[in-house]
Amino acid sequence: MTLNMRAGLKRDRVRDFLLDFIADKRAGEAIPSERDLCKELGVSRPTLRAAIEDLVRSGLLVREHGRGTFTGPQRVTQALSATAGGSFYAPPAEGHWLSRVLEFGPVPAGPQLATRLQLSPADPVLRVVRLRIVDDEPMAIERIQLPHTLVEGLLPADMESGSFYRLLRERFGVDVRSAVQTMEATVTDETEAELLHVPQHFPALGVERTTRDATGRIVEFVRSIYRGDRYRVTSELYFDADSG
Repeated sequence: MTLNMRAGLKRDRVRDFLLDFIADKRAGEAIPSERDLCKELGVSRPTLRAAIEDLVRSGLLVREHGRGTFTGPQRVTQALSATAGGSFYAPPAEGHWLSRVLEFGPVPAGPQLATRLQLSPADPVLRVVRLRIVDDEPMAIERIQLPHTLVEGLLPADMESGSFYRLLRERFGVDVRSAVQTMEATVTDETEAELLHVPQHFPALGVERTTRDATGRIVEFVRSIYRGDRYRVTSELYFDADSG
């Protein structure tokens, strides 16, 4: 085993210890001093500081010059629970969610989006871009596109609060039931960083979702980007004899 590999494994052990330590702490609580942590873990200052910097970059810890290191802001959790049919149920995420609408209006679907939404390229699609705000902090940018004929009469103010899927059911008779969703690591571009109040190229979670109603019709395609330091997804899993 090389020297660099040994150092990396030590750093991972320190990072795991810190993750366990801050797991049940409130935002803004101080962690022990570097000297105390080095003594408890039996590692050098450079190894400890490298692990702490990893968590500072991810937003889990915050350094304050002259004061110390503290736990970062509370993360918003979206829980996903597996159902008997192998899909996931998505209850509302934590926190009080509001939105600021940045774009709103119909545009031609075009060839690529028409394929996604099973429309003709000339069919109008309602494009909505909104900044999602949780407990007064910017959390995500959503780019929603859906067939305009489904939601004629929808106004920008309708997208500022409340459940959009409940609105689709109650006002437009669109009974949203299922979606295929992918999530992957990404970083913010210049515009996204400005809207989310983070540096450019900040770690983020990219989400794509294609949504269907009760009849199997595609009713929505969404691309979203969530702050990597404030948003997390937890899943409840079930295993059987064939699970890996």
